[in-house]
Amino acid sequence: MTTAHAFSQAETVSAHLDAGLLSPVRAGTPVEAAVGDSAWLQAMLDAEAALARAQARCGTVPAQAAAAITAAARADLLDLRELALAARETANPVVGLVKALTAVVAQRCPQAAEYVHRGSTSQDVFDTGAMLVAQRALRLITADLRTVAQALAALAAAHRDTVMAGRTLALHAVPTTFGLKAAGWRQLVLDAAERLERVAGTLPVALGGAAGTLAGYLQYAGHDADPAALPGELGAAFADETGLSAPVLPWHALRTPVADLGAALAHTTGALGKIAADVLVLTRTEIGEVAEGAVAGRGASSAMPHKRNPVLATLIRSAALQVPALATVLMQCLPTEDERSAGMWHAEWQPLREALRLTGGAAHTAAELTRGLTVHPQRMRANLKATGGQLLTERVSAVLAPRIGKTAARELLTQASLLASRTGLPLADVLGQTPQLAGVLSPEEVATLLDPAGYTGAAGPLVDRALTETGPPHPPAP
Repeated sequence: MTTAHAFSQAETVSAHLDAGLLSPVRAGTPVEAAVGDSAWLQAMLDAEAALARAQARCGTVPAQAAAAITAAARADLLDLRELALAARETANPVVGLVKALTAVVAQRCPQAAEYVHRGSTSQDVFDTGAMLVAQRALRLITADLRTVAQALAALAAAHRDTVMAGRTLALHAVPTTFGLKAAGWRQLVLDAAERLERVAGTLPVALGGAAGTLAGYLQYAGHDADPAALPGELGAAFADETGLSAPVLPWHALRTPVADLGAALAHTTGALGKIAADVLVLTRTEIGEVAEGAVAGRGASSAMPHKRNPVLATLIRSAALQVPALATVLMQCLPTEDERSAGMWHAEWQPLREALRLTGGAAHTAAELTRGLTVHPQRMRANLKATGGQLLTERVSAVLAPRIGKTAARELLTQASLLASRTGLPLADVLGQTPQLAGVLSPEEVATLLDPAGYTGAAGPLVDRALTETGPPHPPAP
């Protein structure tokens, strides 16, 4: 088979589908269908239909025409590939969509055809469609985040007092508990869900006409239309028909909604990425404190039969590294020129879609990861002994400070730790052989001070407070 033939076959197979071969984090997840080309097309058609119904409510389009447009606004009646190719000639997909929708309406109800897209412009339809896609995707994402939060709450409660090494700058620091770590993960997820819900509740319809003045809508409404009242009335009706919000001003060149959406998605994948990063560290062979749930065939290596790779955390982390860059593109589109942009608006589309589906894929994957996460307390206990008691030096130093002075206590513990590391002796043995501590610390007191379970601070009460004061995130407003 020639290379050209191979490419031709591939193009034929994939012409209507981005299968996610290079983006496994979202492949097969619910958000993939919610933001795919067919879903985006249907959202734009929903915008056209909702606009016609809103105009009918305002008396500027016959109710029968609005009903006919709504009945015809179905993605399965249009050729998606043809619309995509036609968009190359107009720089956006709405021009071809309006033409195709008008043809369908004309076949079914000829007198209604002239009311399709009446007074509107491409950006009104595309941006409203984009907000509908985002709203639908955010419902899926926040539902998965609720599942993640619930799973983490269970882990935090179950392991409230499971002692493990706290690590700072990659090294053992002081003891903590796995319950506190899980509670921290959960707090990030709750913060992310709150941001997404806030954004979802403010996603606006786009209604501006050719240059943000609504002139076309007013012109078609006739001489009796009140330019002071109609914009607010039509905007409210359009918002009601779509389930979106009504903006104060047309936002063709005021891209706050998209920038806010990008920022919230980046925060969400960052929160989930923190969980993934910790799991990847704790899963290391040398650490072995947690493991992903075992599923037959998952995590297999193509070369090493013994491996079971942490694929869920890997997928989540991949999304967490990509979405902030995509959000930066969306943020860069804020300083757009004029009343409608050439290129800036167009540059938002693919990054927005990719950010939604990567975030949705990460949230769905995180739900599976946290529900199935296996915790190994025995490995945590073993790892606590790895430095021979040195992760308790802060505690010993604090006890010694009022007895021999703060500076002397710190210097003594520093030297004792260096000697323990150099010789491999437990810190308790080194302290027992330190002349300055004769009569200052008894062997029994040293043993007590070097017990990690006795130095977890307020970890337990902090877990209790986190689980009591914050509940699972609420679903987004309809």
